[in-house]
Amino acid sequence: MMRVLLLLLGLLAVAPAFAVEPDEMLADPALEARARALSAELRCMVCQNQSIDDSNAELARDLRVLVRERIRAGDTDEEVLSYVVSRYGEFVLLKPRMSARNAVLWATPLLVLAGGGLIAFLALRRRARQPAAALTEEEERTLKAVLDRRE
Repeated sequence: MMRVLLLLLGLLAVAPAFAVEPDEMLADPALEARARALSAELRCMVCQNQSIDDSNAELARDLRVLVRERIRAGDTDEEVLSYVVSRYGEFVLLKPRMSARNAVLWATPLLVLAGGGLIAFLALRRRARQPAAALTEEEERTLKAVLDRRE
């Protein structure tokens, strides 16, 4: 019996700890499931690497309540996300939406790298085309002296 109790306690210890308080939960299980799914997509602005579903921060709690209010008001999932984004900015989304601005943001480092590579390639190519400068008489004498000493 003691082993079973220890096993259950061990399973509870590794279970995910959600920050949703019982007073926040919706009575309808389907609406609560939608709220949990939406909360998992929204970033806690305090913790920044946690969803509001996982965060214990007060702002995360406020956002969870806001999501549930919007769902209770009859908003679709997209309307709820759009509402939260309009208030807090796109940073609140854990997975940012694909847009032209985001595409430029992601492409800029690649474009800079490609531009730098092109500049380096053209510089090396131009350098390879230039003939080597002729040695002065002084340099020729020094070179001849070094080569004669080696023999």
